[in-house]
Amino acid sequence: MRVSTRSDYGLRALIELAGHHGGGPLQSSEIALRRHIPEQYLDQLLTSLRKAGFIRSVRGPAGGHELLRDPSTITVREVIEALEGSLSPVAWLDEPPELTDHPHHCGQREIWERVRDATSEILAAYTVNDLLEREPRAAAGHYVI
Repeated sequence: MRVSTRSDYGLRALIELAGHHGGGPLQSSEIALRRHIPEQYLDQLLTSLRKAGFIRSVRGPAGGHELLRDPSTITVREVIEALEGSLSPVAWLDEPPELTDHPHHCGQREIWERVRDATSEILAAYTVNDLLEREPRAAAGHYVI
């Protein structure tokens, strides 16, 4: 499995928001600057993250984006599935047998199921808060002077 830029940047944005959880909204320009994400791309990701129920967006001069849920309840698996879709390494694994031309009882099936299941289990074991805790303090929005 290769994590796309979409998931990488989406997680970066959520980590930044997690560092400000409960402190009010952050503007996308601030998130983009701190996390080295192109702002136009970030705006698209924030829309997807909002539709998936991870964040809310507030308009106006004091507006921005903030987490809707506690970062300790948002798993990496949820985020990647929301931004990418299925974790299956091959598309036919998720398709009903009658809708695919790939034989569902083939020699490959077991290994791809195990890869999907192991990946899912690992990603579900980590939350956005776990990732935040692994960040250098300044990068997470907590500046030490």
